[in-house]
Amino acid sequence: MRSSKPRSRSRTSRNRPSSGGNVVNRVFDSSGPEGKVRGTPQQVIDKYNQLARDAQLSNDRVATENFQQHAEHYLRLLSEAQREIEARREEQEARREEQERQNRERQAERDRERAERQEREAAAEAKDAAQSEVVDSGSESSSNLVETPESAPKKPARRSPARSRKPAAKKANDEVKSDGDADSGKAAAAE
Repeated sequence: MRSSKPRSRSRTSRNRPSSGGNVVNRVFDSSGPEGKVRGTPQQVIDKYNQLARDAQLSNDRVATENFQQHAEHYLRLLSEAQREIEARREEQEARREEQERQNRERQAERDRERAERQEREAAAEAKDAAQSEVVDSGSESSSNLVETPESAPKKPARRSPARSRKPAAKKANDEVKSDGDADSGKAAAAE
C-alpha cells in the first residue's frame, strides 16, 4: 500500500547530518511508525528502544522489529559521529604533537646556533687577547696593566734647594747684635 504523502526527490535527507556537523548534540525529528520522535540521537534511540519493549510486551513482533530497526539507524548515526569526533581528536593530537616536535627542533637549532656563536666570540676574544699579549711583550713593560702614578716606581723625593744656614745664622747674629745693641745701649746708658 502506498503512502499518500509524496516522496521528496532530493538526494539528501533532512535527518542525515551534513559532514562536519555535530550529530551528537543535534536534535532530530524522526518519523517513526507511531508518529514523530524528537530529540538528540541518544534520546531518539532510548525512545525507540522503549517503544520496542512496549511492543514486545504486547506480543507485536512486527512493531518490535520496526522500532528496533529505527533505534539501530540512530545508533549507527551516533556511533559514526562519535568515531568522527574521536578521529578528529586524534588528528588534532597528532598535529599538536608534530608542532611540539617541530618547536623542539627549532629551539634545539637556535640553541646550537647560539652556542656556536658564543664559541666563535670566545675564540675571537682569545685571539685578540693573544695578539695584544704579543704587542705588549714587544713593548717595555711585560705587564698588561696601564701604568698609573700609584703604580709607578717610587723615586727619592727631590728636595728643594736648601737654604743656607747663613740667614739662620744671620738671624742668630741679628739677635746677637740686637742683644749686643741692647747690651751696648745698656752699657752706654750705664756710662
